[in-house]
Amino acid sequence: MEQQDLNKRLMLALVLSFAILFGFSYLFPQAKPAPHETNASSTPTPTTAQGSTPSASPTAPATPVSTTTKPVTPAQTNPASAPTREKALATIHAKDFVWTIDTFGRISSAKLLEKKYQTKEGKALELFDPKHVKPLELRFADATINTEAFQKPYTASASEMTITDTPQTLTLTQVLSGTTVTKKLTVYPDGHYDLEIHTDKPTDFFVTPGHRPEADHARYMLVRGAMIRDSKGVSTTVEDGKADKTVTIPDATIVSAFDRYAASLFYRFDAPLPATLTPEANQNPLPFVAGKGDLKLHGYLGPKEYRTLQKLNPQLTDAIEFGWFTFLSRPFFKVMVWIHDYVGNWGWAIVLFTILVKLILFPLSYKGMMSMNKMKELAPKMKELKEKYKGDPAKLNQQTMALYKKHGANPMGGCLPMLLQIPVFFALYRVLLNADELQGAPWIGWITNLADKDPIYVLPVLMGASMWLTQKLQPSTMTDPMQQKIFQWFPVIMTFFFLTFPAGLVLYWLTNNLLSIGQQLIINRAYENHKAKTKAHNEA
Repeated sequence: MEQQDLNKRLMLALVLSFAILFGFSYLFPQAKPAPHETNASSTPTPTTAQGSTPSASPTAPATPVSTTTKPVTPAQTNPASAPTREKALATIHAKDFVWTIDTFGRISSAKLLEKKYQTKEGKALELFDPKHVKPLELRFADATINTEAFQKPYTASASEMTITDTPQTLTLTQVLSGTTVTKKLTVYPDGHYDLEIHTDKPTDFFVTPGHRPEADHARYMLVRGAMIRDSKGVSTTVEDGKADKTVTIPDATIVSAFDRYAASLFYRFDAPLPATLTPEANQNPLPFVAGKGDLKLHGYLGPKEYRTLQKLNPQLTDAIEFGWFTFLSRPFFKVMVWIHDYVGNWGWAIVLFTILVKLILFPLSYKGMMSMNKMKELAPKMKELKEKYKGDPAKLNQQTMALYKKHGANPMGGCLPMLLQIPVFFALYRVLLNADELQGAPWIGWITNLADKDPIYVLPVLMGASMWLTQKLQPSTMTDPMQQKIFQWFPVIMTFFFLTFPAGLVLYWLTNNLLSIGQQLIINRAYENHKAKTKAHNEA
């Protein structure tokens, strides 16, 4: 392959990768599990034998069976035998949420009351599907105890509890023939809680933060599933549909079941927890924490807001999952939060962050675009060399390198800025799709929610127009008709995809394009000045 073709092929690959990413996420939303695939948990039944590894059967539950330290592969439950939501035992009211505790001591319902989380019908957002495993569900290693535990209801110290400025405690008690279980739940106004579980006899049990929240069904390639962070800060994430085996981590500090914007999680940093991720029937991950006799931990249920999690413990911000590019997305998001603290508006924070990125990358972009301008100038001479040495590749390559050297051109010069843009873009793509802070965040005029699409499509249309103008200004040595057509239609295709994308993401892309236009005009003028000086020097 000739060196000068590399830029063209790289640019084409970049265009196609964007088109595939957006096209796939737009046309093929993440599938929701069919009802018959749901691994419901309302009435589990015992395993085949205490302490043994259960095998899947129509009546066996998804109960982790273990030694005293960790669970092993669970069996699967029969979804058809599981009822929906159980009777309410207690209700916890707070300013921003309402939780319902059912007769099996679980959080069977969690509603977010803030206006920005309301559904289109104006109803409070429900975080959990009643058919799925619920937070605080307790299971036992002993099959007999486990069966009885899902037959005898809990009692509660109160049927109603209201949280204002101070935390409130609810005590749940279940009397079994082999042991008495006590759950002490202390809930705080921000949605975090302290959980103490006690059995009056040493008994192996497992508690779960539940199946992940299911409050968002957007058509984007998002990361949804479960995550465990260990004491060394290493996170293990298993996405929905990809849990094909049990994963055990003995020193977990964070155990999270998460959706796009919300999470149900356990955490303990002073004494790490024995945790496991077990596959459900549809290969969705289900996290558990093991205990024996006594277990104390902290939990959080609600939106993955950076400031809320940071205030609880800075390490909890690791529970905000951005996918493949988390290593870039996380620092990008922190910088964006810092900018927002000064300007007070997420729209302007996106604009200023984009400007900052452009300034940092400008030296590389300058060199790359100057190189592309030189390559454009040399295109006619390159065509002559191809015709002259078309039967002698070695001679053609020699003459091509001599031409580059003579004019100070670098065929690789335009590659580096383009390569850097790929991880930067995808990292920001993840940030702007997953940041809960953008929900209900206004910008200017008609943009009242940066997490939702532009209601009158002004931003995506301007984005498409700016992309078209950027292409016109940028130098190109592309001669292949098919490649030229792809680039000509790319702004139209991207405009179509961006019509339903979150306004915050479109705002970033539009700002980036406008800055690229200004940058290109500056570099074009600089190149013309360079040419004029070179010409004057040669004529002197």
